[in-house]
Amino acid sequence: MKLCRFGKPGHEKPGMIDHNGDLRDLTGVVEDIAHEALSDATLEILRKTDPMALPKVDRPVRFGPCVSGVGKFLCIGLNYSDHAAETGAAIPEHPILFHKATSAIVGPDDDVVMPRGSTHTDWEVELGVVIGTRCKYVSEEDALDHVAGYCVVNDVSERHFQTQLTGQWTKGKSCDTFGPIGPWLVTRDEVGDPQNLAMSLDVNGKRMQTGNTSTMIFTVAQCISHLSQLMTLHPGDIITTGTPPGVAMGMKPAPVYLKAGDVMELTIEGLGEQRQEVRADD
Repeated sequence: MKLCRFGKPGHEKPGMIDHNGDLRDLTGVVEDIAHEALSDATLEILRKTDPMALPKVDRPVRFGPCVSGVGKFLCIGLNYSDHAAETGAAIPEHPILFHKATSAIVGPDDDVVMPRGSTHTDWEVELGVVIGTRCKYVSEEDALDHVAGYCVVNDVSERHFQTQLTGQWTKGKSCDTFGPIGPWLVTRDEVGDPQNLAMSLDVNGKRMQTGNTSTMIFTVAQCISHLSQLMTLHPGDIITTGTPPGVAMGMKPAPVYLKAGDVMELTIEGLGEQRQEVRADD
């Protein structure tokens, strides 16, 4: 299933994409795409719901973040060996963890706003994993059973804030609008193997990133298992799993970062597309 949220910011409704690609209104079936709606039991109810019996929503319409009520926005850094190489970083022994503030979350086609003083804003197409059922100390073998579904994430990053403002990466990752997610939450049964998904990102129509989740250093299952040893993962928590090569930071001979007016377009196989225009903060 492809689940989504649509409408004006702060007033999104739950939706489903039917087999014709039409948007259907799930209001009345679930309150939102959040919390208990992400459980296996509720997802099974949604699978048995005839989308053709639901109200059809005329498009175009704004898609909001595909999940609401996110408790934790957990990010795995340097999780593609070729991306680590382009940035000159060593291959990590364990998954590198940092956080994005949940206030960074926006819809897949909302503007990305560069904060005041930004000169090093960068792009990162990533596979997002949405937890569906509570897990703690889960094994790698059982880890994917706790996934509700997957989505596209643009882990937008301000590299100067990230690396030069004393502290952790979170500073450069958490600016407002730096976490577009969606357009859809695609349930795990429809995705199948999360380790074989093609992904790409274009800036102003030029291909910058091309990759595949098969080249992750730590698999989705390994990331979930590792994090669950450290903290309880709850329904609606998002784990974004790293980016392939082609970010501005790794450009040779010199990086060319985003500027106002640039357009990012990104996609992951089977998970939909995002498009964001970049603008400077007022």
